[in-house]
Amino acid sequence: MMREKGIKDQRVLDAMNKVPRHVFLDSSFLEHAYQNKAFPIGADQTISHPYTVAFQSELLQVKPNDKILEIGTGSGYQCAVLLEMGAQVYTIERQNELYKKTNLIFRKLNYRPKRYFFGDGYKGMPEDAPFDSIIVTCGAPQIPQTLLSQLKIGGRMVIPVGDDPQIMTLLIRETATQFSKETFGEFRFVPFLDGKQ
Repeated sequence: MMREKGIKDQRVLDAMNKVPRHVFLDSSFLEHAYQNKAFPIGADQTISHPYTVAFQSELLQVKPNDKILEIGTGSGYQCAVLLEMGAQVYTIERQNELYKKTNLIFRKLNYRPKRYFFGDGYKGMPEDAPFDSIIVTCGAPQIPQTLLSQLKIGGRMVIPVGDDPQIMTLLIRETATQFSKETFGEFRFVPFLDGKQ
């Protein structure tokens, strides 16, 4: 299904085939787990469409041992795909209910992010910066400068920008002060909120 939709990176396809998406869903959605749909996961959040996860992962151009910051752990599904691709993932979740629930799933499936943090995604993880890549899994009204500053030179940031819908945006840090920018069409994400709860 992903290949027909234009996903070409075999490492993304292989990783998605390895991750058991049904484990990241509430039991009431199990029979639909492998459809290309988003589902609620609690705390007014959703698990993204598999295509969206594949698309963002492909834009990152993940290499083994890449140090990746994920903003918005959510169900943990995107993080699991990146871990299957050999990345070292530092991931932040602002909803305590989801943070605890997803921690149990990570343990059950033996997925081990380098750091799994309950906190404000707008702050990122400056103490662990710089990162090879940053992936944002919620819709940001604008691009947060605090996150751009945590990207290494040559690093890539994939972020949906705007209200509803958002425009998928790729930023590459060319120099200390210059970024190139490319956009990839409309997607729908839950909003990127500050603080934690």
